[in-house]
Amino acid sequence: MRIALLEDEHEQAQRVQMVLGERGHHCDSFPTGQAFLSAVLHRSYDLLILDWQIPDMTGIDVLENVRGQLNWSIPVVFLTQRDSEQDIVRALDAGADDFLAKPARAAELVARINALARRSNPDADKEVLYYGPFEVNTQQRTIALHGEELTLTDKDFDLTLFLFQNQGRLLTREMLLERVWGLTRDINTRTVDTHMSRLRRRLGLNPENGFRIKTIYQRGYRLEAINPADAEVIEEPLNPSQAANG
Repeated sequence: MRIALLEDEHEQAQRVQMVLGERGHHCDSFPTGQAFLSAVLHRSYDLLILDWQIPDMTGIDVLENVRGQLNWSIPVVFLTQRDSEQDIVRALDAGADDFLAKPARAAELVARINALARRSNPDADKEVLYYGPFEVNTQQRTIALHGEELTLTDKDFDLTLFLFQNQGRLLTREMLLERVWGLTRDINTRTVDTHMSRLRRRLGLNPENGFRIKTIYQRGYRLEAINPADAEVIEEPLNPSQAANG
């Protein structure tokens, strides 16, 4: 998994990164809440670990930003010296999924993280996934709509599966480039726009089939599940200049 760690104590951050790295996870560490939130907004992570007491804000503030502004259900673990019942209840009420007191035992930390990963992605080991009228075969790497197999490239399949697995979540262009194309350097993100436009047509990602790709101007995309009976067909332009050019 890709994990983001909020920890201002350098030695503690290194220890957590080492423990997670030895178990095959990739962990990025950030010493401030602002740096952490900026990274989480523009990169793709599978799980977050938060300290409570950090220089520029509290871990609760960071958690509320994640749950409120980013609007996605990524697993969040608190790892902090604060371990009173009141603190634990406050963190869980704010949207944390688990709570560990420092210093956490390495085996327990990894076990808690692995358990959260299984709960957050229960379909990880399934060969065939169903999203409304879409049938996704992860082994054969095929997608069918209403029983008819669609003609897709490998990249189209990867992008579509990532969209379905992250329904309702804002996905920035940088995040998509990183997780689907494996690119982390700054390049022209028009590649993402081109693929999104093509997927709308090839997959029929429209209200009639229960989904639409919503363009979030200057930020990215969000796949939304909608009720075909109640929705209007909305094909949003990628940006104002493209809309003007038809």
